[in-house]
Amino acid sequence: MVRRASLILCGVTLFIAWNALLLLFLWWRPPIGSPGTGGGAEPGEGREWGGDLTRNVVQLAEEVEAELEKQKLLLQQIQSHRALWEKKKKNNNQIKEKQPVEVNNDDDAGARELESEVLQKIPDVKDIVIPVLVIACDRPTVRRSLDKLLYYRPSKELFPVIVSQDCGHEETARVIGSYGDQVMHIRQPDLSDIRVRADHRKFQGYYKISRHYRWALNQVFHTFKYQVAVIVEDDLEVAPDFFEYFRSLFPLLLEDKTLWCVSAWNDNGREQMIDPKAPELLYRTDFFPGLGWMLLKDLWEELEPKWPASFWDDWIRQPGQRRERACVRPEISRTMTFGRKGVSMGQFYDQYLRFIKLNDQFVPFTQRDLAFLKKEAYDRTFAESVYTAPAVRVEELHGNKVTVPGPVRVQYSNKDTFKAFAKALGVMDDLKSGVPRAGYRGVVSFMFRGRRVFLAPPPGWKGYDTTWS
Repeated sequence: MVRRASLILCGVTLFIAWNALLLLFLWWRPPIGSPGTGGGAEPGEGREWGGDLTRNVVQLAEEVEAELEKQKLLLQQIQSHRALWEKKKKNNNQIKEKQPVEVNNDDDAGARELESEVLQKIPDVKDIVIPVLVIACDRPTVRRSLDKLLYYRPSKELFPVIVSQDCGHEETARVIGSYGDQVMHIRQPDLSDIRVRADHRKFQGYYKISRHYRWALNQVFHTFKYQVAVIVEDDLEVAPDFFEYFRSLFPLLLEDKTLWCVSAWNDNGREQMIDPKAPELLYRTDFFPGLGWMLLKDLWEELEPKWPASFWDDWIRQPGQRRERACVRPEISRTMTFGRKGVSMGQFYDQYLRFIKLNDQFVPFTQRDLAFLKKEAYDRTFAESVYTAPAVRVEELHGNKVTVPGPVRVQYSNKDTFKAFAKALGVMDDLKSGVPRAGYRGVVSFMFRGRRVFLAPPPGWKGYDTTWS
């Protein structure tokens, strides 16, 4: 016993010493590379990957990941020896009587019944009216959005289009009015400036957007008494199956309380990062995507009393609002934005949004069984597909050195390695309250050079770290 205790103590000492040496190595390591001059190249492609700085940062991140894995194995061995020692000690001091185990057949039957209920086909909800709320301001190009909405709309009665206009812009108002009774035009009455603190004066537009959303959603749910709504903005163009997509997912949103929205948007939906042959693919995501999304009246009743004065989209992604609920997103986006003009001054549009691929194929979602998206069934198959995929290094993907077929997994353990790997692979690397864009249980799924890649945390994911932002 004394000898075993000495071994455990020695193991712990070695573990601490190794971490100290690793810390010293990283601290005194000389600076790597120099900033590259490339700009405009697609993330994860061409000369941006070829730059010394990017390559060395990724190599360092992979070294850290490898060392963390070694340390984890060492710690597991120490814990295993300690557990065996304690078990032996306990067995020597106490003899336990074996108790017969009662088998509760009722519990087994209940479990089988619950699993059957989870996997059963989601009931159809016919003749539900789903209004489309268009948030508009001062862009006459809202015509492009409305033209596509009305062209693809299967029914005026089942999909009324409500255009809520802020800003009082008369040219935009005339464009909306030209559609007559094909749309309902409502106007936000309070056009006054909002009193904000001095350092937020440049964000006045974000305050007005939040005020407009609150007023418009109150009109839809409280004045017009609808039970559900799809929200789009005046710079979004929709796909041919936009209405089919939302109608098919309404019953699931109604039934599965672990979902709180359905979005038409894939944040990593650039053409080279999606599977163009699989427009029917749908996913759960912990990240609120927006940009064409459906919510129930019940959710609005929950959010409206605490609706923020500004930056509503960042606010809604916080844990206090999300409450561990997910959204549904597609592989290929059912909306695309053409609006370079806006409160963000077009910077995000030029860098990213204009590259998003809009689906151009009609998928008959209402004829498909979408019960696989229910949390219990989805989580089981999702974890299996991710963690049975072989682990590879970023350099292997870039060098076309992966020899195994099918999906692969790139593992990250902390915020820095996530950001380094995401940037190298072309994935959006920002996090909101610790949640990566398009991520589910910490995993981001995307295509890289025609291969499915999972950027994933280690097995046994414990939840998001809100300091990762």
